[in-house]
Amino acid sequence: MDNMVSHNESLHGYFFEDLEIGMSDLYAKTITDADIVLFAGISGDTNPVHLNHEFASETMFEGRIAHGMLSAAFISTVIGTKLPGPGCIYVSQSLRFKAPVRVNDTVTARVTVTKLVPEKRFVEMETTCSVAGKPVLVGEATVMVPGKNS
Repeated sequence: MDNMVSHNESLHGYFFEDLEIGMSDLYAKTITDADIVLFAGISGDTNPVHLNHEFASETMFEGRIAHGMLSAAFISTVIGTKLPGPGCIYVSQSLRFKAPVRVNDTVTARVTVTKLVPEKRFVEMETTCSVAGKPVLVGEATVMVPGKNS
């Protein structure tokens, strides 16, 4: 059993007590056509603005764009794998979409700790996704993070 405990501890991300306001981490990914097609298949969102060049060319975007929720998923990547990392639980997420993401854009998702709520072990975070330094998505997340003795 001790081996199991140490293995789980090595997989665990930050504990609540390890977090500080201002801590930040990121994940970046260049969007491919395959990413958009696979996300459409997984999510069921087959809106032609994502999949049909002719249709999308006649929209305000003047071409195909990636799903906004694909970029939002990269925020989940940071939260679930880096900061706070494995062991945390998403409580809420707000999103505001600011600009489209296209094939070959590199999306950088960043989360920053803005508030710690010890009595609930909640962590509030600013969440952003950007392309070439320009915000494409902004929002806030709340996550529950286990304590060292919980």
